[in-house]
Amino acid sequence: MTTATAQSHPNIAFIKYWGDREPLLHLPASGSISMNLDGLYSRTQVTFDPTLAADQLTLDGKKMSGAPLVRVSKLLERVRQMAGLRQFAAVTSNNNFPMGAGIASSASAFAALSLAAATAAGITLNEQELSRLARTGSGSACRSVPAGFVEWQAGDGDASSYAFSIAPPDYWDLVDCIAIVSQVHKPTGSSEGHALADSSPLQAARLEGATRRLELCRKAILERDFAGLTDVVELDCNLMHAVMMTSAPPLLYWQPATLAVMHAVVDWRQDGLPVCYTIDAGPNVHVLCSSQHRAQVTARLAQIPGVERLLTARPGGAARLLESPISTP
Repeated sequence: MTTATAQSHPNIAFIKYWGDREPLLHLPASGSISMNLDGLYSRTQVTFDPTLAADQLTLDGKKMSGAPLVRVSKLLERVRQMAGLRQFAAVTSNNNFPMGAGIASSASAFAALSLAAATAAGITLNEQELSRLARTGSGSACRSVPAGFVEWQAGDGDASSYAFSIAPPDYWDLVDCIAIVSQVHKPTGSSEGHALADSSPLQAARLEGATRRLELCRKAILERDFAGLTDVVELDCNLMHAVMMTSAPPLLYWQPATLAVMHAVVDWRQDGLPVCYTIDAGPNVHVLCSSQHRAQVTARLAQIPGVERLLTARPGGAARLLESPISTP
C-alpha cells in the first residue's frame, strides 16, 4: 500500500479555454492564460491498495460513484499504465471553495490528483509531464500545475500541449475578488460545454482572434499593464460567453446578480477605480484589481444585491506534495 497527498490551487483564466480539437485528450482549440488563486485549494490523497476490488472516490466527505468516479478512474488508469501497476486506488479529495460554480474546482482537483497519483505510483514526472497528465483529466488542470501566471500552449498534439509559468506569483500584485452569486452546482458542466462550442456560429470568429489576444494578455502581464489587461480580459470573457449563449443548446450561466456586478465594475472603472471583470463557466464574477484597491473593491461588491459571499486570492504557487495525509472521520 502506497500513499501520497498533494495540494493545488484553482486558476482564473484571463484568456479562456473553450472548445477542444481533440476531446479525449483535452487538446484545446486555442491556447489560454491564467492566474493561480492562492488560499483556495484542493487537497487530494491517493492510496494504491492491493485489497481494493475497484477505485474509490470520496469528495468533500461523500462517497462518489457514476461519472465523477469514472473520470477519476480514467486518470488513475493512465498512471497505472505508466507505472506498470495493477492496484486500484482510494482517492480522498477536499476543497475549501464551492465546487462546480465557475471557480475551476476540476482544475485544482485534477492537478492535485495527478501529482498525488503519480507519486503514490512511484513515478517521478517533471512539470511539463505532470501538466500533460493533468490535462487529460480536465483541460484547465494543466494550468494549475505550474506557479503564478501560466500559459497553456495549444500545441500540435499530446506531447506539445502543456502549461508553463510566464511569471512567478510575486511578479504582479494582483488580487482576484470573487463575487459568489450562486454556490449551486451548475447544471451543465464545462466538459459538456466544450463539446457544444463548435455549434455556435461565433466560435470560429473567437478562435480567429485568439492568437492576438494571447499576445496582448502576455504583454500586459509582463509589463504589469492593468489597462491593457482590462481590455483583453473583458473582451475574451465576453467572447466566450457569447459562444456559450449561441451554442445549441445555449448555455446561459449568467444570473441577474452576475450582470449587476459586471455593470458595477464598468461604472467604477469609469469613475477612476482600476478594476475589471472576468467570468468562467458559471455565474460567479472574478473582479481583478491591485492589492491597494482590494478593501475598496470588496466593500463595494458586498453592497451589491445578490452577492452571497466574497473570496479573495492573490497569485498562487504550483501544485505541491504535502507531508500530512488527509484525515478521515
